[in-house]
Amino acid sequence: MFIQTESTPNNDSLKFLPGQKVMESGSAEFLDNRSAMSSPLAKQLFQIPGVSSVFYGPDFVTVSKASDVQWSTLKPEIYSRIMEFFTAGHPLFTDANSAHGSSDTLILDTDSETVAMIKELLDTRVRPAIQEDGGDIEYRGFGEDTDGIVRLMLKGSCRGCDSSTVTLKNGIERMLTHYIPEVKGVEQILDQEDEVALDEFAKLEKRLSAEREKETQRGFSI
Repeated sequence: MFIQTESTPNNDSLKFLPGQKVMESGSAEFLDNRSAMSSPLAKQLFQIPGVSSVFYGPDFVTVSKASDVQWSTLKPEIYSRIMEFFTAGHPLFTDANSAHGSSDTLILDTDSETVAMIKELLDTRVRPAIQEDGGDIEYRGFGEDTDGIVRLMLKGSCRGCDSSTVTLKNGIERMLTHYIPEVKGVEQILDQEDEVALDEFAKLEKRLSAEREKETQRGFSI
């Protein structure tokens, strides 16, 4: 077996392609050891120090790392474990049904025509492009009777990527508002872990700003 690797727009994420199908349908994401318990491969990858998340796409595995760890340290071990796993033919999940992933863009009988159009565009136009970059999107709803906002969650390499806002606004939002007049915008939904990370970043920025202000005042007083 030969496993290819591809870079992604996120410097802390790499895409590994084992040359075979990974997910039967949909995608799956693991953000910690606890969630990885349902997948033997994800569990193995989280045993490698520095691995921060694992994402399964149709034919690839995206691994993300802590920003203070170098790929030169992690890549050989990740490569080895993925190769051993797929060569051995182990099941990806302890529960076979999990291999089908989520069905967030499945069009339901209860969906309005607008929601059906949104889901179809996300599934046929947006999702393939984002999966090329080692990530995915998850449809989280549409404010049909309120604000006209489509709510999405970014997954895989797109999670925490600096270009994620550009992807949402310049890519997804522009396409949806062009084809569907009822759509007024796109909003990113954050999970609890992302919100905590942003909160900690805001606190750090506030602390650094206070320290810079003190240094400026000290310079004036000399």
